[in-house]
Amino acid sequence: MTTHPHPADHSVIHGQAAVLATPNLDTDQIMPKQFLRGIDKAGLAPGLLYDLRFDEGGQPRADFVLNQPAFAGVDVLIAGSNYGCGSSREHAVWGMQQYGFKAVVASSFGEIFYSNALNNRLLLAMVDEADVQAFMAEAAAQPGPLPFTIDVSQRVVRSPGHSAGFVLSDRHQRMFVQGLDVIGASLTYAEHIRAFADRHWAAQPWVRDVARRTRDRLVG
Repeated sequence: MTTHPHPADHSVIHGQAAVLATPNLDTDQIMPKQFLRGIDKAGLAPGLLYDLRFDEGGQPRADFVLNQPAFAGVDVLIAGSNYGCGSSREHAVWGMQQYGFKAVVASSFGEIFYSNALNNRLLLAMVDEADVQAFMAEAAAQPGPLPFTIDVSQRVVRSPGHSAGFVLSDRHQRMFVQGLDVIGASLTYAEHIRAFADRHWAAQPWVRDVARRTRDRLVG
């Protein structure tokens, strides 16, 4: 879905946060390769962080934060630095969204993961490392998830005890506030695209539909 059928406020995310402090968590750990067998986006949630969530026998690791009952339903992740490094694997983003995550807060992200996430409307809030440590310390001091608010319009993340500004490009900010993914954002330029195409075909009519016309000639 690239647009929403009715007006909605996409400028603020209200959520509950869990901490995963491991630095350099790569996309193969976020979504292991054995879960990439499908031909579409469906069914990826069970594979999210699989080797961290489950032991060698497939049993849940009781000490892993997402397996603890108090953290069921968390939708914001406060992560270690360089989150999502490694290979280009858009399934890592889709899996996080299917699991229920709306945002990740960290001091840095893998470059390709960052682009994939924002283009798919998984918000990545890049804050200073000192702010990450402050949020993690606050989360560690309480038994359950940390209440968390991300104001996309103001580019500020807030917990009950701390707030920090985060980096986000103007383009991605507009996409989030307007409820658009990268396809929806592209379609806002539909009139400009059609006008460009009309000018292009008017100036070079001999190349329009050349593939179809060539095929028809060969088949005929």
